Amino acid sequence: MQLYNLEFTEAEIRDAVASDRLLSLEIEFSRECNFRCAYCYLEDRTAAAEEMTQEEIKDVLIQAGELGARKIIILGGEPSIYPNLAEMVRFLGSRGFAIELFTNGSGVTPELAEILAQERVRVVVKMNSRNEAIQDRLAGKKGAFGIIRNALDNLRRVGYPSEQLFLAVGTVICRQNIEELPDLWQWLRKLNIEPYFEVLTPQANALKNTWLDVSPEELRALFQRLADIDREHFGRNWEPQPPLAGNRCMRHQVSCVVNAKGQVMPCVGIDIPLGSIREQPLAEILHHQIISDLKNFRKTIKGPCASCEKSEECYGCRGAAYQMTGDYLASDPTCWRNCDRGVERPEDGADMPLESS
Repeated sequence: MQLYNLEFTEAEIRDAVASDRLLSLEIEFSRECNFRCAYCYLEDRTAAAEEMTQEEIKDVLIQAGELGARKIIILGGEPSIYPNLAEMVRFLGSRGFAIELFTNGSGVTPELAEILAQERVRVVVKMNSRNEAIQDRLAGKKGAFGIIRNALDNLRRVGYPSEQLFLAVGTVICRQNIEELPDLWQWLRKLNIEPYFEVLTPQANALKNTWLDVSPEELRALFQRLADIDREHFGRNWEPQPPLAGNRCMRHQVSCVVNAKGQVMPCVGIDIPLGSIREQPLAEILHHQIISDLKNFRKTIKGPCASCEKSEECYGCRGAAYQMTGDYLASDPTCWRNCDRGVERPEDGADMPLESS
């Protein structure tokens, strides 16, 4: 069984943990973004003067490679509007990295699509709905639906999706789209586009915009429906468990995040700065106690997550646990298994109107 964005096997993950090495690195080149998504983990989405230079970015990427990382995942902000993206993608390709890009599609022109294809970049286009009004509202930008559609068209023209050119659609599960997600899943499968459906992490904008929320029971029903669709129509078998439909997040075993300011964090959900690449080598930063706690989750996680029948292979969403309880080792309050055991979700923030573009 392959895990963590469908690429790393359990054996590879075990070996990386045992040898204290990385398999991947997630990185922000800039926090500049032209969308204002209601669920975004970033409240400030403008570029700042203290963001890493290209030289600093390249240096930390080289360090990651020396620590064993084979795959670089480019996050945002919105990386497709980062002015040096093409250069950075070519740099990564020259170093032999597999590259994955999460994008809202804004800068995916025919020219950029061709570069992405040349470097065999795995592309994940963020799309939450095939309903134009819903998509634009969730993105906080009028015209977002058309931008995403044009990006997908440009990617298809250069050969995505194919065996060599992986294409996925990243979808955040929320109140506004949950009813259409089984149809969206089937539509993507028929186009050979990988669906990457994830449970909303309650932080930043999502914590304020409680009108997005769905209950654990609704998530359970959705995940089961998606599993049934895959088994009955596409010959794929998987057991439903959050936070990713049809996949498992094991990023804390093999990865970390470097944000645009050079701060290293366990993931975007556990947004605790462990150190700065401007002050310490990446290898030193990753010897932090929090990283050790997360790698040794079978011994460190608390509450019902520790005694769950899936505790050997799952730790829920550590980001959700941290954002909702303040403890990155607490049981995941968004998991329906924990709700069955009486773990209550903490109170969320007050309703907030969607930020306009």
